[in-house]
Amino acid sequence: MIPNHTKLHILAIGVHPDDVELSCAGTLLVELQRGNPCGILDLTQGELGTRGTVITRKAEATHAAAVLGITIRENLSMQDGFVANDKAHQLSIIQVLRKYQPNIVLCNAPEDRHPDHGRTATLVADACFLSGLRKIETHHNGTPQQAWRPKQVLHYIQDRYLQPNFVIDISAVHHTKMEAIRCYTTQFNSADDTEPQTYISQPNFLAGVVNRAAMYGKMIGVDYAEGFITKKMVGLRTLNDLISEDT
Repeated sequence: MIPNHTKLHILAIGVHPDDVELSCAGTLLVELQRGNPCGILDLTQGELGTRGTVITRKAEATHAAAVLGITIRENLSMQDGFVANDKAHQLSIIQVLRKYQPNIVLCNAPEDRHPDHGRTATLVADACFLSGLRKIETHHNGTPQQAWRPKQVLHYIQDRYLQPNFVIDISAVHHTKMEAIRCYTTQFNSADDTEPQTYISQPNFLAGVVNRAAMYGKMIGVDYAEGFITKKMVGLRTLNDLISEDT
């Protein structure tokens, strides 16, 4: 029995608002164009970010979701900088997993410049496994939830270069991905000189995002692509699913 709400094909989870847009928004756009429902779960409000506030980050996340065509976006308001892989944090994520029953979860990079990213990658992966154990009890609006385990947990790639296990062609939607990223005006290329410049507010940061997508695209003979890492073997139904450089 599926609960009385949207069942998602993909749930993209990020520890900070803008993690998803920077790393896997193109893949979400591709899936949305295929008619597959997708949602975003932000774990924190990004309150420790040097630039912006909780209020501005929330408005930017809402704007970015509208650009992407995402209608389901939630925030668990975990404490930025102090997200831990413990029972309380796991149960909060498990409740959302069981609520939307995603087939695929996309989550933070297993290792990255920001320590929150690697910690959250492990937290989400563990929560996805535990969500399938029926003896772990959770409730939504007072109603017991059914156990649910996503079929795949995939880690997107963030600031540091990590070798992907596979890449997704996002050439047709790359411009929309960049539009969604630029919704975070307090974070990227802001003309507001009252706040200090940061690692990500420098113009060359977004140039690096574009260049990374172009590099992954070149590997498969397309303009732009996003890379993913998985600990679980990925299977193909037929060899027609393969993209070669000559395609």
